[in-house]
Amino acid sequence: MKYHTVRETAKQWNLSDRTVQQFCIDGRIPGAQKFGRSWAIPADAEKPQVPRIVRKRDAAQSFATGMLDNANLMPLMNTPFPPGRCFASVEAMAPGPRRDIALAEYHYFTGKPEAAATEVESYLTSADMGARLSACLIYAYANLSIGEIQCAKFALKELNASLSAAGEQSAQFRTASAFVAVAGAVLLHLPLPAGVPDIQSFLPLLPPGLRAFALYVYAHYRYLQGDYAASAGIVEGALAMGAEAYPIPSIYLHLVAVMDCMSLKQADRARVHLLSAWDLARPDDLIEGFGEHHGLLGGMLEAVIKPAWPEDFKRIIDITYRFSAGWRKVHNPDTGHDVADNLTTTEFAASMLAARGWTNQEIADHMHISPNTVKRYISTALEKLHIRHRQDLKQFMLR
Repeated sequence: MKYHTVRETAKQWNLSDRTVQQFCIDGRIPGAQKFGRSWAIPADAEKPQVPRIVRKRDAAQSFATGMLDNANLMPLMNTPFPPGRCFASVEAMAPGPRRDIALAEYHYFTGKPEAAATEVESYLTSADMGARLSACLIYAYANLSIGEIQCAKFALKELNASLSAAGEQSAQFRTASAFVAVAGAVLLHLPLPAGVPDIQSFLPLLPPGLRAFALYVYAHYRYLQGDYAASAGIVEGALAMGAEAYPIPSIYLHLVAVMDCMSLKQADRARVHLLSAWDLARPDDLIEGFGEHHGLLGGMLEAVIKPAWPEDFKRIIDITYRFSAGWRKVHNPDTGHDVADNLTTTEFAASMLAARGWTNQEIADHMHISPNTVKRYISTALEKLHIRHRQDLKQFMLR
């Protein structure tokens, strides 16, 4: 029988060396043999299913036996660094789970979901709960953009399973589980999972960078409730208390402020927040959040980023199409909402503003296009959605 090395098999299966080695350790590759510290893998071995789908009860039990190291809970998100030093901050970390998770975060936030998913695969069943919870959150969102919806749903269920298992655990474990479970639900505009504590109750127990991101999640939650002024106030308070030392949470805080300001028809204020987010993101290419939030930003990317940074805008829109396609496949069936999936990003942006009561002239002035062009976008959207009236757009827009 012909055998391959771990590296050869990893390349053949498009996985990381570490993931293949973990498969061997777990006995998931029939015929794999260990020689010293290396493994020989049958050349015709079939790639195991990634991830290993487990029943919720089993997942909860396995979470209950793990140990939590907060240092490995979304470490890059919790790292202060000057703009332009993101990757250097990852490289400065000692080899091990913290660095591996941070590298996956870097891949994800720079718009490389395939690399992010590959980097965290081997941590999906880790006994280190900080690494495992981080891996599940990253894996869930990365797989939305890859189009691997079952993998994304698996990881989201694991996050909810961690919350179910947290009742008898330490306050630190409960806090970490609540943080990732709430982030997983709110950013997909899904109902909060059963058993989640009030967001404000676990904020003080989080380290500063994660607390800043949790405040973004809370602001996003208030935005979804239509409480735009309160949401904007949460952002302003977080930034005033030093959140900008942590670039990744700060980018997301500024983006939710853009959403609030556009909902309040405060376009000039929205522009300030968008450019603040862009100034933090651009030196390290932390572009993912802009693509994730495109539909909620009310045409601000078209108005601000597209004219000055056209190539970056194209990349953002590519992220938007990939992410939103996966997002809808989870969001629409789970909520019963019918967020549109057949509009261009510009048609969606114009329709989103129209659904919020903006006139064609207001949309035209904001997006730097003519009222006739706006009218054409809206008419095309109505035709694609098989509706006749402008007021009916709201049921197909993001909430």
